[in-house]
Amino acid sequence: MRSRATWFAGAAVAVAVAVALVVAVTQTEDVEQGATGTVSEVQAVTVSGEALPVLSADPGNDAAVGRTAPVLDGLGFTGNEVTTAPGVPTLVVFLAHWCPHCQAEVPVLVRAAEIGAFPSGLDVVAVATSTDPSRPNYPPSEWLAAEKWPPLWPVLADDAAGSAGAAFGLSGFPFMVLVDAGGTVLWRHSGEIALEDLQASLEDLLG
Repeated sequence: MRSRATWFAGAAVAVAVAVALVVAVTQTEDVEQGATGTVSEVQAVTVSGEALPVLSADPGNDAAVGRTAPVLDGLGFTGNEVTTAPGVPTLVVFLAHWCPHCQAEVPVLVRAAEIGAFPSGLDVVAVATSTDPSRPNYPPSEWLAAEKWPPLWPVLADDAAGSAGAAFGLSGFPFMVLVDAGGTVLWRHSGEIALEDLQASLEDLLG
């Protein structure tokens, strides 16, 4: 089955539009959602399936492993459709613009994309969550564009309630969830992780 990256090839165009448009967005308020051609830092999200338990302090005993992950259907900053529906192995990465650990981890992930560090056939979907215009490094669309977030790794903008993050049992930032092609949770991780350790974990879990 084709990688979800192929489905989101159009996201490259969306990212280019976002870079051009985001300069018009103030850093103190969100623009109106749903307006064609605008950038919105939060979007409506549909969660299908049962929510995962919050990751415990003992990640080696994660109750979510082996369970079916909920499916997220939503929109990117410019209204492009984004989904985590099963089909290919997917790493879902939850990021908060104000989190210094996320700010440190994003360049690691960008580097991974540049050197092809992840297993072949793995898709990566980011979720920009806990967005707050009163906190530092806002807006997330501008932050990720400046970091050169890979255009083939779609970004889903979570809603104001953080529904996407809550559905995956988010316990901190950054937060990563590896889901296999059938939609089963294989691994979750909270906090920064070195590229070598992330690469090793993904290769081990995906064979």
